[in-house]
Amino acid sequence: MTSQPLPTAPGTALPGGEASGTPSPALPLRAAGVLLGCPTALLGLLYFVGAGVPLGPLLLWPRTRRWSFAALTAGARRMAALEQRRRSVFFGDRFPDRPVPGRRVLRYLAARTYSGLITGVVLGLLALGAVLAALLVEGLVRGGLDWAELVTQVVLGGVLLFLDVQGLFSLEALDARLARECFGPSEHELMRQRIDELTTSRAAVLRAVDNERRRIERDLHDGVQQRLVALAMLLGRARRGGRTPEQTRSLLEQAHKESQDVLTELREVAWRVYPTALDNLGLQEALAGVSERCDIPVRTDIALTEPLPASVETAAYFVVSESVTNAAKHSAATEIQVSVRTYGPVLVVRVEDNGAGGAKPEGSGLTGLQSRVGALDGRLHVHSPCGGPTTITAELPCA
Repeated sequence: MTSQPLPTAPGTALPGGEASGTPSPALPLRAAGVLLGCPTALLGLLYFVGAGVPLGPLLLWPRTRRWSFAALTAGARRMAALEQRRRSVFFGDRFPDRPVPGRRVLRYLAARTYSGLITGVVLGLLALGAVLAALLVEGLVRGGLDWAELVTQVVLGGVLLFLDVQGLFSLEALDARLARECFGPSEHELMRQRIDELTTSRAAVLRAVDNERRRIERDLHDGVQQRLVALAMLLGRARRGGRTPEQTRSLLEQAHKESQDVLTELREVAWRVYPTALDNLGLQEALAGVSERCDIPVRTDIALTEPLPASVETAAYFVVSESVTNAAKHSAATEIQVSVRTYGPVLVVRVEDNGAGGAKPEGSGLTGLQSRVGALDGRLHVHSPCGGPTTITAELPCA
C-alpha cells in the first residue's frame, strides 16, 4: 500500500495535538478510565499533603526555593506520567514526546486532583442513588408505597440521575481538556505549527501553478501548434493549386478535417485548464463530462447535501479528472468508480479502478493533486498495491 497524507486534515484531534483515524475507545473502557481516575486523584491529594506541606515553607525561602521546587516537581512528574498513561490506555490519547515545564505539571496535577475527587463524589452519589432505587423497588414489591409517593420518587430520582450522568460526562471532558493543556502543544506552538503548514502549502501551490503552466505550454506546443502548422501547410498547398481539381479538393478536405481536429484539441486543452461547466452547470455536470470523454466506463455516484464552495468544487473536479485520466492511460483498467459524498463539513472524493495498481504518489500528476488539496487544508490518500486496485481518496473541508 502506498499512502501520501497531507499535514493537515479534518478528523479527530487528540489531546496531544495529533489527528487520529481510529475510533474512540468503547464506553466500558472509558468508564473504567473514569473509575481509575478517582484513586489516582486520591494519590495526588496524598502527595500534595505528604510532600507539598513539608516543602511549602522551603519554597518561600530564596536559598532553598530551587532545590525544593525541583524535588516537588520530580514527584509531580511521576504522578502526571501515571495520569498520562491512564489517558493513553483507557481513552486512546496520544501525546507528543517532549518535556513539560514544571509549573505546568504542578498546575495540571492540582487541577486533576480536584476534578478526580469531584468525580469520586459524583460516583458516590450515583451509587447511593442505586441503593435508594433498590429500596424503592423493594418497597413497591412489598406494597408499602402508594402511587403518589412512587411517582414523586421516580421523577425526583430521574432528575438526579440525569444530573449525575451529565456531571460525569462534563468531568470526563474536563479531564481531557486538562491533559491536552498540559501534555499537548501550547497556543504558541500550535500557531507556529500552523504557520509552517501554511508556508509549506503556499510553496506547494506555487509549484503546482508553475507545473500547470508548463503542462499547458506543452499541450499547446506539442499538440495545437503542430496541428496548426500542418493546417497551414495544407492550405498553402491548396492555394498554390494542385495538378488537378480533384487534388485541390482533396487538400481542402484534409485542411477542413485538420481544422476540426485543432478545434477539438483546443477545446480539450481549455477544458483541462478550467471547465466552464463548473460555473454554468455545477460539479455533477462537469464530472459527467469527464465520464463522457473517458474511453473506460466510469460509474459516478454523487450525493451532495448542500452547495459547495467554488474552490472545493474545483479541487474535487481536478481530483476526479486527473485520477480518471491516469487510470485510462496507465492502469489497464476496465472500469472506474467515482464517489463524491459529503460527511458533515467534509467532502470525500473517492476514485477507484480495477487496474494493475502501482501508482506512485510522487508522480507529477498526483503531486499536483496533493498541492491542490493541501491548499484547502485537505488530505489525499493513495492506495495502490501492485496488482491493484488503485483507490485515490481526497478529503476536502467545506467550512
